[in-house]
This record gives sequence, structure tokens and C-alpha cells, in this order.
Amino acid sequence: MANIWLKQYKEKLRTADEAVKCIKDGDWVDYAQLTSVCHDLDQALARRKDDFENLFVRVSTLQYIPEIFKVDPDGEHFCINEQSFTPNSRKMKKMGSNVHFVPHLYHEMGFWYYTGTIGINVMFVEACPMDEHGYFNLSVIGSTAMDMIKAKGGNTDSFKIIIEINTTLPRVHGDNNVHISDVDFIVESKSNEPLPTYPAIEGDEIDEKIANNIVNELSDGACLQLGIGGIPNFVGKKIAESDLKDLGCHTEMFCDSYVDLFNCGKLTNKRKTVCKDKSLFTFAMGSEKLYEFVNNNPGLECWPVSRVNDPAVIAQNDKVVSICGCLNIDYFGNVSSESIGYKQISGTGGQLDYHLASFRSNGGKGFVCCHSYKLKKDGTKESTIIPYFQPGTKVTLPESITNYIVTEYGVANLKGQPTWKRTEDIINLAHPDFREELIAGAEKAGIWRRSNKR
Repeated sequence: MANIWLKQYKEKLRTADEAVKCIKDGDWVDYAQLTSVCHDLDQALARRKDDFENLFVRVSTLQYIPEIFKVDPDGEHFCINEQSFTPNSRKMKKMGSNVHFVPHLYHEMGFWYYTGTIGINVMFVEACPMDEHGYFNLSVIGSTAMDMIKAKGGNTDSFKIIIEINTTLPRVHGDNNVHISDVDFIVESKSNEPLPTYPAIEGDEIDEKIANNIVNELSDGACLQLGIGGIPNFVGKKIAESDLKDLGCHTEMFCDSYVDLFNCGKLTNKRKTVCKDKSLFTFAMGSEKLYEFVNNNPGLECWPVSRVNDPAVIAQNDKVVSICGCLNIDYFGNVSSESIGYKQISGTGGQLDYHLASFRSNGGKGFVCCHSYKLKKDGTKESTIIPYFQPGTKVTLPESITNYIVTEYGVANLKGQPTWKRTEDIINLAHPDFREELIAGAEKAGIWRRSNKR
């Protein structure tokens, strides 16, 4: 290792408590994202609680409950702003008032920093140990962390980058490296906690029916965007059992399904245009098997989200297939995947990014999936296809953008369809127990041309 980089390393090395001394009241601090967690820095900042009256902290897709929340659940000192709600975020919301949602389009979030749309004073980021060339690898995270670092552009006066070294992280190829010359402080983690793992979610019979409906719509060379959950896992399983070949991966999240598809010879990336012959993603989450697979694997790359999720970039690939879930769908095909009324469940994430891109891709298809019903606490069914959303409900995909809707009862392509046809096709995907009621509502609203029974 070059002496110049070792010298800089020693000059910038700090304890966590020393590193967070650069943070001032009123600053904006961006935390490490998703599975990346700077435990030592979070704990050190929590110890400084009484030094702040208003410290603003951005977090993204929390996989844990931060120490700064535990010591200040009502936000007397820290103001926590979450960019994509998770079970942990929802739990925090129940425990106190100190967590606030940040609406966004995932691919645009990087540009917030490039354009100065939002301020940033300090960022925490987890990384692998420095290599012989002075680079730190951000492991399974590109996301907006790389966009923040690139936005800094070597200007040390704009904001401070504090890296927490974790020796257990897998090293991942791609545009996800930061040089020591751009780093302000280095903290060697005492905890060195491995990445959190997520066992494969076993789907049910309904998930399997939905997966079958989707796989029947696919063809050789499809470029896949899969998420996490029972339906994507079943889609991966059904593809593995199918005759499909030469599939590609251009995705927001790299998950276990891709590992399985690669291992059975289905995922080759040979027909891709963007990052040809390689799987491309902006973050990875999954099992220990997945993290072992991505470690130093030249067959995949991790890039910043401003590029991976840009619809114009994604759509350069042919046959882009986006598969996402949702909470509710209304008569016209408006899709809500984020909230029920004012209750925040999730975030927009990359759903709109990939849905737009799939339609613009040559031969592409965007699928929004859900069970036709959900079970209430009393055991009765409640339709997920509804006449209209509750007040306060976020619309993730407006009717003008929605492409394919999928339930266990089939597939409907809504593009270019008038309101009466959309409503008829959507009701045909509803659970039979609710169809008469939905038809009656549509007739009353004046958007039903004829009964599907006539």
C-alpha cells in the first residue's frame, strides 16, 4: 500500500466520539442506508444528545432502530426523516413522534445532492477496509450514498464524509468506491456487525397463482427487476422451472432469486444493452448465500441510484420486466403502494421508475401485483380492489402510467383503455365475493358501460 495513502489514513483516523464532534446544532446528517449501518457513529451521536436542540437526520429504509431515536423518541433534540418506511420505521412511529416521511422518486434522490436541492453537512457511510490504492468499497450499497459522495466533488468545505470501517462486509464490483482523498474522518468499527440477513419469504398458493400469471407473459431475453417477498420468490422459482433462457438483471435491489437464476443457467445478461453480460443493481439485500455470491464477483456491478433507476437508462435494455407489489387499486387503475389513508406503510422506492422504463423499453412490461383480498383481524375478507382510496392515501402510480395489473384471477393491460374498459377489466381481477358490489358501485358512479355478465 502506498505510503501516501497510509499517511492520510492515520491522519484521518478518529474514534467515533471524536469524529462526531464536527457536527453542529442545525446541521443535516445523512445516515448510512438500507443494510449499511454505522453503529459506532450512531451511538456516539446519541451520546451528544444534550448538545443539540435541532439536529436533522436523514435515514433510508431503516433495518434497525437508531440509538438517536432510543434516547430521543419525541424529537426534542434529533429530527429523524425517513425516505422509505419499513417495519422498524412504523414501530418507531408508534413509540414516539420522531420519524417523518420524505416523499421521493428513488432515481431523483441523487440529483437532490448534485443540484443543491437539499442541504447536507455530514454523511455517515459504512465501507470495507481501504485497499492498496486508497479506495474504500461501499459493499452492497450504491444507492444515494455514491451520489452524495460524487456531489461533494472533492470540495471538503461543502460537507464532511465520515467512513466507518467494517471488516465483515463483502467487497462488490462497480461504481461504488470512494477514495481516501475525499474522506474527512475514518472510524474503525468496534462492533464489526455483519450485514443483516433476510430469509426467503415463503409465498402461499395465491402468490404462486400470481407468479404463474406473470411468467406466462415473459419471453427469452427478458431483463428482470424483482423485489423482495413471496411473489418475486415464486416468479424466480417458476422461471427456473421454465424453458426461458438468456435472462438479464437490471434492478434496484439484488435479491436471492437472481442467485438461484444464475446458478441454474437462466441469468446470462447476454441480451442486455446497459452493463451487458453483468447483473446491475444499486443495493443488495438477502441471505448469507447472497452476500457470499456478490463478494468479489466480476459478473455483477453496483452503481449509484441516479443511473441504475433512471428510466431513460433502464429503457435502453429490451424486454424490461418490472414486478412490484401494491396495497390497493381503484376503479381507474390508480395504484397505492405506500399508505392506507394517512398511515404510512412504505415508500415509492423505484416502482414508478421501473414502471415507466418497462413501458418505454422495446418489448417491456410493467406488472403491479396484489392478492385480490386481504384478511382483516376478525378473519373476514376485504377487497384490495376498491372504488376509491381513503383520504390521505398516496397514489404511487397514477392511472395514466399503470400498465399491467395482476391478481390470482388473471392479468389486465390497462394502457390506452377508456375508463369503462379499465373498470371492467379490473373488476374481473377482483375476488368473486366482491364483484357484484364493485359493479354496482361503478354503475352508480356512471363509469360502467355494460355488465360483464351480459
